[in-house]
Amino acid sequence: MKDKSEGFKVIADNRQARFLYEILETYEAGIQLTGTEVKSIRAGKVNLQDGYALVRNGEVWLINVHISPYTQSSEYFNHEPRRTRKLLLHRKEIRTLVGKVEQQGLTLVPLKMYLKRGLVKVSFALGKGKKLHDKREDMKRRDDQREMQRAMKRY
Repeated sequence: MKDKSEGFKVIADNRQARFLYEILETYEAGIQLTGTEVKSIRAGKVNLQDGYALVRNGEVWLINVHISPYTQSSEYFNHEPRRTRKLLLHRKEIRTLVGKVEQQGLTLVPLKMYLKRGLVKVSFALGKGKKLHDKREDMKRRDDQREMQRAMKRY
């Protein structure tokens, strides 16, 4: 899971998002965290699987992302694992997101959480939900690619 390349370290990757959604555009945002959340993220205790983002009152919120409580901290100082966290974006970016989410019926899906120059960043995407037949086509395309690679290896 952990990959160190191009000056950033990937902490969590939502691989299923690319299977469930057709990714149209990707964005990078900072995330508003507490101290124990940052320590848990550095330890790699993040799950983006069920997460999504919403735009409310001109702000973007990351919802249902699980960051495990920090084990070396007392319960009093620890954080709520699935609390709603604010994403830090420019106003212009938020306005474009509002337009696309409301008019086109798209979803904001977190793809990756990583450390970049010591700061926690989230990569999220505007996605359109795939239908069952689209998923089957993707699986078939992947299987065909694998078969071609195997055939090329043999010869």
